[in-house]
Amino acid sequence: MSNNDIMKKLRVAMKFTDDDIIKVLELVNFRITKTELGAIFRADDHPNFKPCGDQILRNFLNGLIIHQRGPMPDKRVPKTEDK
Repeated sequence: MSNNDIMKKLRVAMKFTDDDIIKVLELVNFRITKTELGAIFRADDHPNFKPCGDQILRNFLNGLIIHQRGPMPDKRVPKTEDK
């Protein structure tokens, strides 16, 4: 299964539009245009097809975690103890 297939299946499963996917990617400071994203979802034999690289899929999955769970708490901030 290719990265393109995984992205297509996640888009359908999460009922995401292209704008939703762009917003998820922005959560991890990854910018992609709607045109570039559309090329990933094209058929393999289409002239404007673009293979989905590992970087795009990795950033989408990391952004999806933030989208679903919220951002991770900052571990550098010491916790205060209640007495």
